[in-house]
Amino acid sequence: MSSVVRDQDVDIDLGQLVRAVWARRLRILTITLVGAGIVFAGAKIISPQYRSETRILIEPRAPAFATTQQVNDAGAGPLMDELNIASQVQLLQSADLLKKVINDLKLYNLPEFDDAANGSAMSSILVKLHLKKNPMENPPEERVIDAFVERLQVYQVPGSRVIGINFTSKDPKLAAAIPNAMANVYLSTQSSAKLDSNSEATRWLEPEIESLRRKVSEAEKKVAEYRTTHGLLQTNGTTTFPAQQLNDISAELTRVRSDKANAEARAQAVRNALSSGEAFDTLPDIMSSQAIQRLKGTESGLQSQISDLQTSLLNSHPRLKSLRAQLADIRGQIRQETQKILASIENESKVADLRARELERQSETAQANSARAGEDEVGLNALEREANAQRQLLETYLVRYREAASRADSNSSPADARIVSRAIEPVDPYFPKVLPIVVVAAVATLILSAIVTMLAELFSGRALRPLGTSRETIEADTIIEEKDVLQAVPAVATARMPAQPSMLALVADDDEKDPTEGEEAAEVAPEDGNEFSVASVADYLTGSRAPLAIAISPTGDNGSAATVLLTRMLADAGRRVILVDMTGSGCPTELMAEDEAALGVTDLLCSAAAFGDTIHGDRLSDAHLIPQGRSDVRRAMRGVDRLSLLLDALAAAYDLVVVECGAADVAGVSRLTHSRNVEIILSLPQLEETIFVALMTEFQAAGYERVVLMSDGQADEQEFGRAA
Repeated sequence: MSSVVRDQDVDIDLGQLVRAVWARRLRILTITLVGAGIVFAGAKIISPQYRSETRILIEPRAPAFATTQQVNDAGAGPLMDELNIASQVQLLQSADLLKKVINDLKLYNLPEFDDAANGSAMSSILVKLHLKKNPMENPPEERVIDAFVERLQVYQVPGSRVIGINFTSKDPKLAAAIPNAMANVYLSTQSSAKLDSNSEATRWLEPEIESLRRKVSEAEKKVAEYRTTHGLLQTNGTTTFPAQQLNDISAELTRVRSDKANAEARAQAVRNALSSGEAFDTLPDIMSSQAIQRLKGTESGLQSQISDLQTSLLNSHPRLKSLRAQLADIRGQIRQETQKILASIENESKVADLRARELERQSETAQANSARAGEDEVGLNALEREANAQRQLLETYLVRYREAASRADSNSSPADARIVSRAIEPVDPYFPKVLPIVVVAAVATLILSAIVTMLAELFSGRALRPLGTSRETIEADTIIEEKDVLQAVPAVATARMPAQPSMLALVADDDEKDPTEGEEAAEVAPEDGNEFSVASVADYLTGSRAPLAIAISPTGDNGSAATVLLTRMLADAGRRVILVDMTGSGCPTELMAEDEAALGVTDLLCSAAAFGDTIHGDRLSDAHLIPQGRSDVRRAMRGVDRLSLLLDALAAAYDLVVVECGAADVAGVSRLTHSRNVEIILSLPQLEETIFVALMTEFQAAGYERVVLMSDGQADEQEFGRAA
């Protein structure tokens, strides 16, 4: 297992997690397909379940002959209450109603509702081990009800007075029949409850009505006897005789007093006219007299004659004197007649005064009688109230009795609910939905597989990187297990920088190529000194994304120095690269390590050091190094076959593993890895065509087709060291 360096803050490398998932995509897809197939097979094996639903609306219902007032009164009752709707939901799930439905449909004969009778082997084992109660101990009826309730769902539709009845069954016909049967039984039960209520009401009202009738008759008889005894006879149905008499006397007395005052006013007006000598023409009583009118007519005629004669005769003429004497006599008669009218008016006033006195005396007597009648009416009112109360109660009972008697028929008492949606036989099963289940299972398996892969990557440490300023490095650690099995787990990541790879390599295409082709290639190399430069090879390796590159330096340390330069260029380009020093001279260790005596590959092969202790950072770049080590080289080379495991582990942790083998041959390289999918780099700073052609031919013959020449034509070991 690998880990980051101790006492170092770490972060999660999301890119490494994605790469890990992508690298194992075939395994994840295989697991996903297998899981989806298993779920598909299981869904096909499961018996399909069908579900259907009936909906009931809770509302007040009255017979067609019910009055509007009765319907309104019923609508204002508790049927609109949420608690009442919840109570109806519980009523639909009551044991009595369920038993009625079970018996009507004979569900106790169906194996679906009595699984305990055909118990499975697993259930029998659990019962014998006392891990499960024996279902056969329960009565058959209880087992059927339990199975029925498990498949039943009764609920109130939110925000409404609608109740839904769902039932699930293996038989689609049964799934539709049971909700409808429950709704019918519920409506019948509610209607029967109303009929029972009406019957009980009629039975209770009949004796009560007979008793009230006797009480009302006795109360009315007492009222009549009391009226007769106390003389409280009614005149117009609401007033007694003494009270009516007093009212009449009072009204007459008021009228008489008004007449008396009117007569006195008229008499006074006549007196004033007589005493002042004013004309009587304005007094109504005088002008209404026939005698006065005749005298006034005669007076006018005489006055007219006198006026006519005065124009032709002297005042002393006998004719004028005679006419004036007649005029004075007429005026005297008018005055006398006026005196008679005044006397008549005064007599009217006196008569009115006498009438008023008599009425006052009668009023006093009537008031006394009325007071006594009022005292007697107190007892009468009590008797009448009792009689009225008994009469009203009797009338109310009679109305209720008629209503209850009219609803004795089943059709006249509908239930306060109605079916708004009946269950129909379902066509498609409710469960299992094969396609959605398979899709969900596949997605879940895919996600879980990806999560497991990411967790494994995190726990192994390959997806952890220490926090740094510019570029961060990761050191890998591993445990070498028994039987020479080396497992390497990734270490560290560095930030990648974009590169523009270019293919500048000399690759052998065929094991049986003519060696002269190599010579032709060698002859081409000097024509362009930069084509096989270190930079060109670095670009090539960046573009090829090769996991492993084995560098061969036939000329010794100057070639190893070029390999070190190549490694540093790759690290500067953002690649996670590590160099393994397999040279005999230890040149890469000398150029890169801070401590030339650091633990390295020989110590690892001799089991003298842990894997994580052999990885070191380059002193001049972000590349990593596994030095040559301090152990005996010959002893270490005895375990050289284990290097293939080491390189596989490093390839999983780094973008590129560079193995500097020095002046190695094909046989030695073949012991490093069993795979031919590697890059072979021939590091020849000073190109020697003879050596290059010979090595190219050997590696091609051994099956290594990807052979790259690296030569700049001028670099030697000392110059490269100074450049580094």
